[in-house]
Amino acid sequence: MKLVILDRDGVINEDSEEFIKSPDEWIPIHGSIEAIGRLERAGWTVTVATNQSGIGRGLIDLQTLHAIHQKMHAAVTAAAGRLHGVFFCPHVPEDGCVCRKPNPGLLHQIAERFGYPLERVPLIGDSLRDIEAARAVGARPILVRTGKGTATLEALGADAVIEVGADLAAVVEGLLAEA
Repeated sequence: MKLVILDRDGVINEDSEEFIKSPDEWIPIHGSIEAIGRLERAGWTVTVATNQSGIGRGLIDLQTLHAIHQKMHAAVTAAAGRLHGVFFCPHVPEDGCVCRKPNPGLLHQIAERFGYPLERVPLIGDSLRDIEAARAVGARPILVRTGKGTATLEALGADAVIEVGADLAAVVEGLLAEA
């Protein structure tokens, strides 16, 4: 088994400063759904780890989050892919929970569910939180330029040592080429 962990907003779908609050607002980034399908067909176990503080802020309820994730699952399934798990943190930053990235709680949940060590597992994200969570467990952080990725890369500065891809499709192309 080869495990990969994806952030959701800004990696799989378009991000929004106003939060994704309905299935209609969940819009896949061009090529991301097909990239997940390619990973699945190449034998990867694809999971998602996503902060969803809109729940804790009262902007969205669990039923709506599940409807958004159902739309995401349906899109991935239509591209001959599969998401083996979607792990989310509903808390706001002030809650100080262990599951909210950059804390590694969601990643530990994934490792426990699949019985798979996290060392060198690719974690593809668009924010510093994703990079820090990956580093905290010895995973392999990969930054995409979509979503907040370009701003994150600029904030990291010229001396940053991080793998970067244009988008999820480009990163997946690289991962498949390594195999």
